[in-house]
Amino acid sequence: MFSSKRSRVIAATAAAVAIAGGSYGIVTATSSGASATPAASSRPAGGFGSGGGSNARSGPAAGGSSGTVSSVSSSGFTLTTATGQKVTIKEASSTTYEKGTSAAAVSAVTTGEPVLVLGTTDSTTITATQVIVQPPGTSASNPGGQVVGYSKGAKGSSEQVGQIPADYKQGSGTIVSGTAANKATEAALAAYPGGVVDRVVALGNGDYEVHYIGVNWPHHIFVNQDFQVIGAND
Repeated sequence: MFSSKRSRVIAATAAAVAIAGGSYGIVTATSSGASATPAASSRPAGGFGSGGGSNARSGPAAGGSSGTVSSVSSSGFTLTTATGQKVTIKEASSTTYEKGTSAAAVSAVTTGEPVLVLGTTDSTTITATQVIVQPPGTSASNPGGQVVGYSKGAKGSSEQVGQIPADYKQGSGTIVSGTAANKATEAALAAYPGGVVDRVVALGNGDYEVHYIGVNWPHHIFVNQDFQVIGAND
């Protein structure tokens, strides 16, 4: 099942560090672009069209997903989220792996294992920069509402919960990458498991909007500067 790539041990320098905000608690800078002050894309957040469709496409941007490994191949694997969304994970030579809080080999990714994946999302395909097998538990809570799984043709909820930034306007803000995008992604996935993060947007007040696809609700999750989830809406 595994190619020679899958038998290679990943260097133990992929250290885990706890993040603020009660997310999964693992963030590792996995590329030269990761930094405490994330690199911002020159593209405006609205440039991809963030329409209400649950699988509305975004251009490739930093994001991720979590779920259970459903199949493994020589080039990657497929995970199934808590709501049944299938996500294709592509691996690269630079992908790092952890199991719990320890560095791991690519062979740790096996069918049935729970995983958290961070990387570049293009629709429901993620090119992984970091794969965490058996991510540590989290006490993260959400400000209300339950994730509604994707159902083609079904109308999503119009529910709005928690705090939505007063000056928030759909399509506003700047798409970010790096450590901040990873932390915001982890916080959103911990509070509202089941979807796919396809971009993270820095808002003018310092908060973040995490855009969710693969579900009918929520589509926008709001995370503050301490990486706590503060609100969500359609």
